[in-house]
Amino acid sequence: MRPIRTLPTLAAALALSWCAHAGTVQVAVAANFTEPAKALAAVLEKTTGHEAKLSFGASGAFYTQIKNGAPFDVFLSADDERPARLEQEGDAVPGTRFTYATGQLVLWSAKPGFVDDKGEVLKGGGFNKLAIANPKNAPYGAAAVEAMNKLGLQATLQPKLVTGESIGQTYGFIATGNADLGFVALSQVLDGGRLKGGSMWLVPGSLHAPIVQDAVMLKRAQGNAAAKAWVDLLRSPRTKDLIRSYGYSVK
Repeated sequence: MRPIRTLPTLAAALALSWCAHAGTVQVAVAANFTEPAKALAAVLEKTTGHEAKLSFGASGAFYTQIKNGAPFDVFLSADDERPARLEQEGDAVPGTRFTYATGQLVLWSAKPGFVDDKGEVLKGGGFNKLAIANPKNAPYGAAAVEAMNKLGLQATLQPKLVTGESIGQTYGFIATGNADLGFVALSQVLDGGRLKGGSMWLVPGSLHAPIVQDAVMLKRAQGNAAAKAWVDLLRSPRTKDLIRSYGYSVK
C-alpha cells in the first residue's frame, strides 16, 4: 500500500517542481527604468518563479555591448532607435520589439525651492553646475540638449555642464550635491507617484522629441521561458498602472 502524502509534503513537492522549471532572464535595462524594473522583477519571481537578473546603464552602451556579444536576453532601451537597429541587424527575435513606456524629462534639484515650476532658474544662471546624461549614449541626455537648444540657452549653459555616462550617474551628481540641478527622468524623482524630495520642473514635451522607450527580445533568448515570461509581464495590461505610477506614459 502506497503511503498517503500529507498536505505539507504535497506543498513541498509542488514547490520543488515549480523551482525545477524556473529559469533566469538576463535583462539590460536603461537606467531611467531602474525602479520599475526592480518592481517587475519581484512580480515575475512571485508569480512564475523565474528570476530576472537586471543590469542598468546607458542605452548606447548596452547597444555596443550587445553587438559585441554581451549575454543579454532582453533589452529595455530608453529609445526606439537602438532596438529597431538590433532587429534590422539580425540581433533580435523578429516581431518582438514593442514600446513599453514613454518617458518624461524633468529639471530637478535636490534642494527644495531651487527649481521653479517654469524652469526660469535656467535663465537666471544662479548655479554652478548643471548635470545632463551623455547625449550620445543616453536618450534623456539628447532630450536635455534639444530642450536647451529650443530655449536658446545651450551656449550660455555649456560652461556649467557636467556629464554623466548614464541618467543614473547624472541623478547621482545632483542627489549628492556635486551639481546644483540637472535633467533627469521623472521616474527617478518620484516615490509613490509623488516628488520624493527637492524641487523640479516638468519639461514640456514640445521642447524635445518624444522619449519613446522600446524593448526587444534578443536572439540568444529564443526558447528561454523566463525571457518570454518577462516580456509577457512587461506587455501585460495589468502592468501598465505600475509603470504609470513611476511617471511614464503608457498606451
